[in-house]
Amino acid sequence: MTAAHTGGCRCGAVRFEASAEPHHVSYCHCGDCRRASGAPVSAFVGFLTEQVAFTGKALKMFENGPVTRSFCGICGSPIAYVDERLADHIYFMLGAMDMPAFFKPTHHAHVREQLPFLHMPDALPRHLKTSVPRPSDGTQS
Repeated sequence: MTAAHTGGCRCGAVRFEASAEPHHVSYCHCGDCRRASGAPVSAFVGFLTEQVAFTGKALKMFENGPVTRSFCGICGSPIAYVDERLADHIYFMLGAMDMPAFFKPTHHAHVREQLPFLHMPDALPRHLKTSVPRPSDGTQS
């Protein structure tokens, strides 16, 4: 059996637990993730939604097109996002994980939008757009 992966917000009002290994760990350089996180690059850990349980009553949502981002309604910590084009998947902010060092990203997404002063000299694959194909548009590069 896989050990649970846990995480939550800064104040502890939102907690989550995933009962399986992630299917996706990546960096994202898109402008929407920058605005949502306040950081020059974001990192995400993806699980199937059926593998995740939340506790606490402070989880709030913000919808923007097909993407819904969640955050703590008390401390404001970003928690995760879901994309209606990727049914049954949830992507947690790497920084919301209790053991973030356990989740090493395997690629970069949206490098077309990467800030010019940000240099990440790793050998990971780099996708110009999304690293996860969306069925409605087939986008991946």
